[in-house]
Amino acid sequence: MATDRTDRGAEGENTNGSATAVDDTDGKSESVPHPAFAAYADESVPGATVGAPGKDGRLELRFGVDRDGDTNLVRDLARAPFHVSGTLGHDPHPRGETVYVQSPSEGVAQGDRRSVTVEVGAEAVAHVSTQSSTKVLSMGHNYAESDITLSVGADAHLDYVPAPTILHGDARYHEALTVELAPSATAVVGEVVVPGRLARGERFEFERYLSEFQARSDGDLLAADATHLAPGESDPTAPGVLGEFTVLGTLYVLAPGGERGELSDRLHAVVADEERAGAADDADHGGADDERRNDDTVRAGATALPNDAGVAVRALGHRAETVTGTLHDAWDEARTALLGVGAPDPRRL
Repeated sequence: MATDRTDRGAEGENTNGSATAVDDTDGKSESVPHPAFAAYADESVPGATVGAPGKDGRLELRFGVDRDGDTNLVRDLARAPFHVSGTLGHDPHPRGETVYVQSPSEGVAQGDRRSVTVEVGAEAVAHVSTQSSTKVLSMGHNYAESDITLSVGADAHLDYVPAPTILHGDARYHEALTVELAPSATAVVGEVVVPGRLARGERFEFERYLSEFQARSDGDLLAADATHLAPGESDPTAPGVLGEFTVLGTLYVLAPGGERGELSDRLHAVVADEERAGAADDADHGGADDERRNDDTVRAGATALPNDAGVAVRALGHRAETVTGTLHDAWDEARTALLGVGAPDPRRL
């Protein structure tokens, strides 16, 4: 489908030779840090400072429909480290459009501040994801933050399902995500968090991770959720937190237009089937506590969100691939219920 793209964001340079990002629309300034990160905010960043080119990343995507009813990416603005190379027409929905966001940088570093805005106009169907996992690098100074705002118009649908976030040792990362939906809009928002480079034996060595989620409609708060992990302060493997598991995944299916009890039951049945399959595999290997335990085991469930906002699916596992796969199955079922077609292929192009 045709794409009408704007020019990319620009960076300027001060007269003293230090670089600064030029915000060409709203002149946003550094936000007040969350109280959990306030102590880090005063720490200066060696080399590139907060707000320098590549540190103050910004991404804006806007989707709309043309006269034929097809969805088009009508505006995109990407400032380093974000990059958008175009759209991919492989969404199973006949009117849908897909964008994979790329980043040529090594990962999210100390002092990074990232802003992401996605707007989906009335009757449009959009899918936004990332080409690869987001790596939050080790930090000795300051912290990193992502502020994500998703807006979905009347009778529109958005799937915002990025690849997993991997927290390296000593990482400090805050993500705030807000979804604003028209009463007749729907959205699916996914998140998978991996607490280290598991293949290297790195687990829960990051310093702090906070993910905040809000869903709103007509300005009213429908649902809110938060995940706050600080291994140096409390054990994330304690019962009632992650327990024996390592990887945490969440899928928010937002559909404020009506009662979603039936959808909750459908999604719970999907993820429970996978849980039973994992339990059977564990039994074949001598039990879940056996040294030969099957690392593909996933524990998952679905619950209705308050205010008839939709459904939340939570999954725990030992590997990112299995947790992601479980959430994809729930996403596929949810999209079939909401749009009549399943989720896009999980391939990263």
